[in-house]
This record gives sequence, structure tokens and C-alpha cells, in this order.
Amino acid sequence: MATEKVLRMNPADHEISYANNSVTQKEVILKIRPIIEESIIDMFNKIVPIYRKVADLGCSSGPNTFMTTSHIIDNIHGICQQEQLKFPEFELLLNDLPENDFNSAEERERRYSAGKVFYRRSCRLFPTKSLHFVHSSYGIHWLSKVPVGLEDNKGNIYMARSSPPSIFKAYADQFQKDFTNFLSMRSKEIMPQGCMVLTCIGRKNPNPSKEDYGVVKEADVDSFNLPYYTPCREEIAEIVEREGSFDIKRLQVFEANGSPVLSREEQLHNQDLDFNVYLEMRKKTANGVRAISEPLLCSYFGDAVVDKLFTRFATHVAGGLSNSKFHTIVVSLTKK
Repeated sequence: MATEKVLRMNPADHEISYANNSVTQKEVILKIRPIIEESIIDMFNKIVPIYRKVADLGCSSGPNTFMTTSHIIDNIHGICQQEQLKFPEFELLLNDLPENDFNSAEERERRYSAGKVFYRRSCRLFPTKSLHFVHSSYGIHWLSKVPVGLEDNKGNIYMARSSPPSIFKAYADQFQKDFTNFLSMRSKEIMPQGCMVLTCIGRKNPNPSKEDYGVVKEADVDSFNLPYYTPCREEIAEIVEREGSFDIKRLQVFEANGSPVLSREEQLHNQDLDFNVYLEMRKKTANGVRAISEPLLCSYFGDAVVDKLFTRFATHVAGGLSNSKFHTIVVSLTKK
């Protein structure tokens, strides 16, 4: 099945929807606010147009998207007031794969059938030199396709310590190709001195064989591999510099919580039941993973296994994730 059709978040507004299970993503967006503000100030020092065109790539659905775009507009408004400039008009472009937009299922299918190439990040999305600011959070680590040459990755669904070197190279090569294409396409669409801020899940160690990735031993998943890659900061810097269209203004690494925090109401409700609090944390952690991965897993294994899979995940895995951290990379770029 085409990657564009299965890489999506759980829709709607329910217990396992992305909108209700994207607290970690919200935390990341809040942490990079100073970097976005810095980029906007830098852009204003070079470009003062009467309108601003802003694109959020991989925006998905839910409140996080509007929190980001509102923050960008508020910052520009604040600078205009401070510098006594006329407040510009805005054009906001929310872009994602066809199954991740805000329209009905029928409209998504129509768009996919009529022009699915529009959503592929390796292709042009916008007119030449039309964008002032581009933002993408937790999007670029998803690959355009599963890398080729993974036949020797038996027992694993991703890179693992037991994977042979060819597997690490296949994933790294696919990420390099995808990210280079992404930079090349955006460089044509962003005007000179325009800015782009990208955030992705990364890894600490430049040597991927030393990272602790999950391993699945069942024979029936031997042919399944995730279209996903966590780069290290050195890879990001090397690809940006080699592609050559952007200057790196900042390349920063930080840790994001691997598990959502219970709300105050939930804590009060369970304040005398420590074990129940622990169970609720595991459930929320499992739901956060499910909101992102369920459509992809269902497309390959079918709907019947998903409930049982994530029940077991909450019991055996999510407890360990509750105190974990996501290694996160943010890079701020300026178009040359």
C-alpha cells in the first residue's frame, strides 16, 4: 500500500485520537518557541513585506497546529507594534498527507485520486519564492517509503542492535535522499532570507548500532519494517550543508517526555490510589503511541489485532516508557 495512504494520525476526538494524545508533541512545540521567535526577528531584519505567507508542513489535526500558527502571528504582530510597522496580511498554509487533513473521508479520497503528488514532500508544493516562513514539527523523520534491502532484518521491524550494518546504511541512505529532496524543494519555494524551523525525533549516538531500538521476534512480522528514521545532529548538519540552499542559524538538541503527564483532575481523582495512577499513565502512554501508529499497523496486519496489541503494549512496554525521554533535534534555517 502507498505510504501516503497509511501515514496518518488517528482522526476525530476520542480516547485514542491524535488530538487527545499529542501532549509530547505540544511540549516540543512549546520548547522551540524561543527558536521560532529568534527566526522571525532575524527575518524581519531582512524582509519587511506587506504580507506574510506561512506554511506548516505535517500539521496533522487538532489544537497543536493552531497553537503554532497563532504563536507565529502573535510574534509578528508584536514586532510590528514595537517597530511601528503596518501589520501585514497573512496567508496560512496547512499541509499534510491526504488522510491527515481536516476534510471528510470522501474529499480526502477525491484529492488522493486526483492529485496525490501534491502531498509528497519530495515534490513542489508552493509557487517559486512565495514563502516567508516554514515550520514542521515531528514530520521529517518519517520516510517517503520503507528502505529497500531490508531482507536481512529478520525478527526486527526497525533498526536494532541485532541488525546487520546493511540495515543501518539502508535507513540512513533513504533519510539522506528524502531530507535532501525536502530541502531542495523548499529552497525553491522560500524567498531569499526566508526562514524554516524543523523539529524531529533523533538519536544521541552517531553510531545507530549502539542505540536501544525495539525488537520483535515473531516470524509473521519479518516482512514488516517502519518507514521511519531518527537522525543524529551530525547527519542533519551534514545534509543541510551538502544540499547548500540554507544557512544553519541554530541546531539544538533537547529531551522531551516520553509519556504524557496526568492532568490535575486525574491526579486528584487518583491521589489515594498510586497503583491506579501508574496504570493510567501506562494507558496514556500506549494511547499516545497508538494515535500515531494504528493506521500504519492496521494497513499491514488488519484491524483485528490492534486492541490486543496495545493492551499488551500498555502492560509490558509502556510502563518502561513512562520515565523515558525522546531525543529531539530542532534546526533553524535561513534561505541563502
